[in-house]
Amino acid sequence: MMARAVVLLSGGLDSTTTLAVAKDQGYELYALSVDYGQRHKVELARAATVARQFGVANHRTVTLDLRAIGGSALTADVAVPKDRTDAAMGHGVPITYVPARNTILLGVALGYAETVGAFDLFIGANVLDYSGYPDCRPEFLTAFESLANLATKAGVEGTGRFRVHAPLLKLTKAEIIREGTRLGVDFGQTLSCYDPDAAGKACGHCDSCLLRKKGFAEAGVPDPTAYQ
Repeated sequence: MMARAVVLLSGGLDSTTTLAVAKDQGYELYALSVDYGQRHKVELARAATVARQFGVANHRTVTLDLRAIGGSALTADVAVPKDRTDAAMGHGVPITYVPARNTILLGVALGYAETVGAFDLFIGANVLDYSGYPDCRPEFLTAFESLANLATKAGVEGTGRFRVHAPLLKLTKAEIIREGTRLGVDFGQTLSCYDPDAAGKACGHCDSCLLRKKGFAEAGVPDPTAYQ
């Protein structure tokens, strides 16, 4: 019997490549997407497409209202920064940081894992391109793994040990794109933009779009993204 894995799937470049890695490692895939009130909600449709393409065993979308607490350009009426320099992107915690998002998403993934008998959680966290996000650091992921084994029935009863996998953690965007290409990811189906239009076209100017463009250029792979 194949080991099961819960993969957090946003429909973006990193999470889709993470799904491909988990499949390549032989896991039976259980994908989890979260509608948390993000302004780029169109990414959820991309996640559903990606899940079908990879033949996941099950794809759940959970709805949470993080707009109720706001505090981010992605969940409040705050402008998404555009055309920032590399130096600006590499300094401080950006306004696109969603308070406690990865803690919340991994918590939901952990609950889902308990219900389907999975002990492996996959997340597309990356520290190189976004060192400003505190919940993408290896220290956070290690701490959450410890919490997972303390806070669950399975962990307490010793029926299994939860592991948090972040296979892209220390890869550059170009390396992620090369790995996804090797694993057959159709990046044209993914969306990274923080401020897409209603048709799902990327703005081309937010931090995420700039990093994505740079990644494709450095990887030497044609960028299939539909920009406004």
